[in-house]
Amino acid sequence: MSIKIAVVYYSATGAVHTLAEALAEGARAAGAEVRLRRVAELASDGAIDQNPLWRRHVDATSGVEVATVDDLAWADAMAFGTPTRFGTPAAQLKQFIDQAGGLWHEGGLADKPVTAFTSAYNRHGGSEATLLSLANVFYHWGALIVPPGFTDPAVYAAGGNPYGASAVTGPSGDDLQPAVLDAARYQGGRLARTALRLKAGTDLTGGDASHDASALATKTGPEAEAGREADKAPQVA
Repeated sequence: MSIKIAVVYYSATGAVHTLAEALAEGARAAGAEVRLRRVAELASDGAIDQNPLWRRHVDATSGVEVATVDDLAWADAMAFGTPTRFGTPAAQLKQFIDQAGGLWHEGGLADKPVTAFTSAYNRHGGSEATLLSLANVFYHWGALIVPPGFTDPAVYAAGGNPYGASAVTGPSGDDLQPAVLDAARYQGGRLARTALRLKAGTDLTGGDASHDASALATKTGPEAEAGREADKAPQVA
């Protein structure tokens, strides 16, 4: 049995990219097929050129495929990475997530295991708030959040963030400690193992993991219509 995992991230100066590679490595070691995808850059060349580290990373990763919503539909499980921006995800990742409304409404994101990881300039730079902010999206999707939790020594060694791997980058933008990369690898492996167990149970029972979520899109009548309008409302704001 194989598991497909999409690791989707945004990285400006490279820290989150390095975390994404480590998480993908851990998922592959656990037997998953992985798509590593960066989201599209929204900043102008003029803005990027003002930061040499940003320009260096953009040029170095130009060969990494850009994420599409089809990658989310393909995946059995997903991991999302972003630097923290005032305690929230970067606009580039949020813009990509906003494109998934159609897939969400069809039930295509429900019941899929999902996890998140981040980086910040300093220890209290908003890492936990950023991961919790992403969790709000996953609740709306009906996805199954898979945090690393305090389930392995690697989490403690990396600073003890149970919400997701988080790097402290410091002034150079890429001061990643080996322990943090180990925690990201563990998180990727945990996501893959969780997805494998879920898929094995679904195959064993002959269940359809998407049938509950797709019900909203297929039911008719006043109750279903009210539910659709209520769930759509936040997307318009």
